[in-house]
Amino acid sequence: MRFFDTHCHIGLIHEDQLEQLIAVQYAKRAGVAHIVSICNSLTDFETVYNNLKSAKNVYHAVGVSPTESGNVLLNWETDIQKFLKMDRVIAVGETGLDYGKYKQYQDIQVEMFLKHLEIARRAHLPVIIHNREAGAHILDILRTNIPEEGAIFHCYSEDWEYAFKAMELPVYFSFAGNITYKNIRKLTDTVRNLPENRILIESEAPFMVPAKYTKRRNKPEYLPETAKAVADIKGIPLEEMSEILYQNSLNAFHLTEE
Repeated sequence: MRFFDTHCHIGLIHEDQLEQLIAVQYAKRAGVAHIVSICNSLTDFETVYNNLKSAKNVYHAVGVSPTESGNVLLNWETDIQKFLKMDRVIAVGETGLDYGKYKQYQDIQVEMFLKHLEIARRAHLPVIIHNREAGAHILDILRTNIPEEGAIFHCYSEDWEYAFKAMELPVYFSFAGNITYKNIRKLTDTVRNLPENRILIESEAPFMVPAKYTKRRNKPEYLPETAKAVADIKGIPLEEMSEILYQNSLNAFHLTEE
């Protein structure tokens, strides 16, 4: 079996370059063939990108998370466009809106989200969406601004009704380790109802650790537990489900097999 981790904060698992490379290798031993490295800030992106240059199975996304909306560098747009030209950078993000802890920066977030979407459209790349307590606004913005290459709702947390509305757009829904928890009927119903070809999985490491590894920091090597949960909910053998999820990931990022 093979798995594709569509969202992993490798730079937050370890700061040390060697430890980051070891985390990637352990994931590979667990069947995680590819990882998309996510950074919240552009400074972190450049550091982690350079640390992982030798890890050819790691892809990268570049953007400024809405959680950084109160600490934005002046030249962030120019920097993103520069980094998008680098090898194995395959998406813009994460971007989106966070109206939880960061609602005071709402206007800045909306402006940045729109600019990220414009950059993605020009670069012909998909976007990775961060959504916290801002689902309706995000959907309104995407309806008129989503790039043709589509979007990924990472660490999906809305209900099936929201997913049903969003499916009018070229979007995928990525589920993290919280799909393995008990009493998550909203997410379970969503996975059960979603078409198989719209589902992705992610580690969201070092966060959202699967239930089997509770009290540990999450790692991409734990991703098979998330795949198993999705397979169980869909009633599909894990071997078959893992390949569906893998192919969905290739399609979501417009990749071909190497």
